[in-house]
Amino acid sequence: MSRTLDLTKDLINRKSVTPEDAGCQEMMANILAPLGFEVQDLTFADTKNIWARRGTEEPLFCFAGHTDVVPSGPEKNWQTPPFEATEKNGYIHGRGAADMKGSLAAMLVATENFVKANPLHKGSIAFLITSDEEGPFINGTTKVIDTLEARNEKITWCLVGEPSSTNEVGDVVKNGRRGSLTGDLLVKGIQGHVAYPHLARNPIHESTLALAELANTHWDKGNDSFPATSFQISNINGGTGAGNVIPGELKICFNFRFSTEVTDQELITRTIKVLNAHKLDYDINWTFNGQPFLTDCGKLVEATQQAIKHCTGRDTLLSTAGGTSDGRFIAPTGAQVIELGPVNATIHKIDECVKIDDLDTLAEIYQDILQRLLA
Repeated sequence: MSRTLDLTKDLINRKSVTPEDAGCQEMMANILAPLGFEVQDLTFADTKNIWARRGTEEPLFCFAGHTDVVPSGPEKNWQTPPFEATEKNGYIHGRGAADMKGSLAAMLVATENFVKANPLHKGSIAFLITSDEEGPFINGTTKVIDTLEARNEKITWCLVGEPSSTNEVGDVVKNGRRGSLTGDLLVKGIQGHVAYPHLARNPIHESTLALAELANTHWDKGNDSFPATSFQISNINGGTGAGNVIPGELKICFNFRFSTEVTDQELITRTIKVLNAHKLDYDINWTFNGQPFLTDCGKLVEATQQAIKHCTGRDTLLSTAGGTSDGRFIAPTGAQVIELGPVNATIHKIDECVKIDDLDTLAEIYQDILQRLLA
């Protein structure tokens, strides 16, 4: 029997749809406390967080992750119940299996085994766990980091358990992420009858050239670590539902995923310049989701690559592709941050699953990293 599999099942069976934790963190705390971890409940508003630390000395190695999962969608579309962990053809099925309850289980097992073998290890080990990664990320990791910063408690190395792998465990490690900036644009017109366009002003028509220019702008070329900045319209809504009414406003939501070659303020300035050049009447609200970060070298990257090679025989690819993660809140403190977890092919999908053997492999890699850094 696999200890990692058992813990993964226990976590999946807890219906922790964001921002609910459903007892996941209590289960983890009950495992960590007997190992000598001091566990702190850092709940903010509707979000449960824990900070668990073993040791008081530096360097501080931190496992970071989240117990919350995205909704399952219609359960009738699942081959197995999403919140009942089910073994099938060598895989464990259930919401959160890959994102990221399998990683949490592997972290716990790796820590148990490492502490048993190295009770007097160097430095400290910590767990930063939140129930608000899949939600609005307001009261989760960012608030915990604020708390740690206020008391000058610094993370040296942080491993985030996001599902980074593409085809096999450890084939891809995220050593950074692009920045994210969202714009909510309201273009104002004058509502009227489609048969009398001279008495109205159509915000859809007026916006098309500006949106086309934004969509076709080359914001930067990227660099060796980051792809070029991208602009994508994610939502657009205008009209009353009637076919004979010119709408009075148009709502557009767009997002930048940006590299280190440009700043959020530069993107805002250039966007406003385009909107003004097309003489639009508009309001715009900006949501800053995080700066780009990069850990391109250092002991954490080296230990991770060596551990993956030792445990799997694979050379790993360092990548900054994909969405955002809570690493964006941790890296600005000066910590080296990487993301390593299971294969991400089924995350957020119906019938999410992870290969059972991969869970133990991931635990072995995590333990090997601890061994290289703290033994």
